Amino acid sequence: MYLKNGPIGLIFHTLFIIFILAPIVMVCAVAFTDQGFISLPTQGLSLRWFYAIANNPRFIDAFFVSLWLGLISATLAVMFSVPAALAIARFQFKGRDSLMAFLMSPLMIPHVVLGLAFLQFFTTIGVSGTFFGLVSAHTVIIVPFALRLVLASATGLDPAIERAALSLGATPWIIFKRIVLPLILPGVVSGWVIAFISSFDELTMSIFIASPSATTLPVRMYLHIEETIDPLVTAVSAAIIYLTLIAIFILDRTVGLEKLFVGKGRV
Repeated sequence: MYLKNGPIGLIFHTLFIIFILAPIVMVCAVAFTDQGFISLPTQGLSLRWFYAIANNPRFIDAFFVSLWLGLISATLAVMFSVPAALAIARFQFKGRDSLMAFLMSPLMIPHVVLGLAFLQFFTTIGVSGTFFGLVSAHTVIIVPFALRLVLASATGLDPAIERAALSLGATPWIIFKRIVLPLILPGVVSGWVIAFISSFDELTMSIFIASPSATTLPVRMYLHIEETIDPLVTAVSAAIIYLTLIAIFILDRTVGLEKLFVGKGRV
């Protein structure tokens, strides 16, 4: 207990938090440099590289590609995960373990291998380098993240609640809409958020299937780093961090993070 809650534990957790936050703080600090290269400390503060983002349409287009890609892919992943999680959590059927292993298999395959496989497959069917191909590939690799969290919520459901609603005349759709979905909503929302982040941040596989007309933000940043060493990528990273913090703040004030991720009455 002394090591956990005493001075040693406090020092350890403080150093751990500093270790986690230090790269983020450094990126945000370098983004305000007035130099033409990545440097810290800097001679002065400037918004030069944030203005450079606005004057670089390639990064803006790539951001919206990643944004729409993450929104669509995460939504599709959750739509696939909810019925799969309910079936796996409720029923014992032949091939149940095989279905679970199949849905979780993208976690076991390196993304380089997946990228090459998708590139060959999409080239064969004629969708290589398209936004549809990106959505399909991203949906496949983020389904496991959504499935695990939805499954965790679905496993704790009490079947007696649904049987009671059924005995009172509720249809299966009403039971799902009024009872099942609200109960598993924290898992659905958490799974969607993790899936969106995984899609938005995906680089390794996207390099193989992206094209000039459908380039994600991580791929664009990677290509920019290969070409130059200016701090533009740090400004882009800092802008994403600030937008994320603003979105979290607005979501917390309007809806409440506890209601979304924990659920009513579970705090």
